[in-house]
Amino acid sequence: MAELMYWEAIRRAHDEEMAHDPLVIAMGEDIGIAGGTYKATQGLFEKYGSERIIDTPISENGYTGLGIGASFLGVRPIIEIMSVNFAWLATDQIVNTAAKVRYMSGGQLEAPVVIRSPGGTAHQLGAQHSARMEKVFMGIAGLRVVTPSSPKQAYGLLKSAVRCNDPVFINEHELMYNLKGDVPDEEFFLPLEGSTVAREGTDITLFGYNISTHWCLQAATELSREHGIEAEVIDLYALNPLDAEGIARSLRKTHRALIVEEAEAPVGVGSEVMAIINENCFFELDAAPRRVSAANVPIPYNHSLEKAAIPNVKDVVSAVLATFGLSN
Repeated sequence: MAELMYWEAIRRAHDEEMAHDPLVIAMGEDIGIAGGTYKATQGLFEKYGSERIIDTPISENGYTGLGIGASFLGVRPIIEIMSVNFAWLATDQIVNTAAKVRYMSGGQLEAPVVIRSPGGTAHQLGAQHSARMEKVFMGIAGLRVVTPSSPKQAYGLLKSAVRCNDPVFINEHELMYNLKGDVPDEEFFLPLEGSTVAREGTDITLFGYNISTHWCLQAATELSREHGIEAEVIDLYALNPLDAEGIARSLRKTHRALIVEEAEAPVGVGSEVMAIINENCFFELDAAPRRVSAANVPIPYNHSLEKAAIPNVKDVVSAVLATFGLSN
């Protein structure tokens, strides 16, 4: 078992998959000589050369389309979009080409392409660099969406995504690249469908993904210590498809639910989880499900306003207590 940072786990998966298959390439802005904005491809340019670690122009729609087209011919590109905010420029290629080509070609073509992109609210990057776009991509039929919350998940999901014949969007979080965690020394692959029980509990289920999983875990510790409430934490690392059975299984155990997301509530992950709960577990509920989400505003640049717009552990604790009719 090795302790790796999030970016080191991603880099290791890149390296292993490129060594395994000469048709695996990587493309993106500054991923070559510079080693990537978040160091996820550091050293790979020197090892594999410019034909497999490809520095691209600042043209997300162009190089994303180039990689998707190459995937039709058997190449397995890992495309890094430097910030998910810039993925808006490539949505035509991702949504109208990669996600639909197998269906529209009657199975004659596949798009085994991986698109990695960091997102989320970091520190004072402003509204145009603080997007949470997972809820956009998870609504696209034909596109798998995963979002790792730990170095181990980042490693296992990238390896599985590279070997998958479907297009996979990997939503990383900018604040997590220096997060440390144990990653097994031996090679492993994490399924692109499912969820994990990050903490066992009996009284309420907290659903999180990427950074909000950590808020849930911290809140669960506080709730146990201060209020005697044992919260179960479910890490929804796969957003498309969502793990409906895993969600229902936990609700049948705890009978209460809180969904925690960094993004704005409308048309989001929380909405879909609530729909699954209401459709599959309505009569298991002892209280109405609740959501903790960002304010429905563009993320402010001002530090105090930015903090006010984004939920935190205190908000999670307060929402859980409200579910039980309690107060801080």
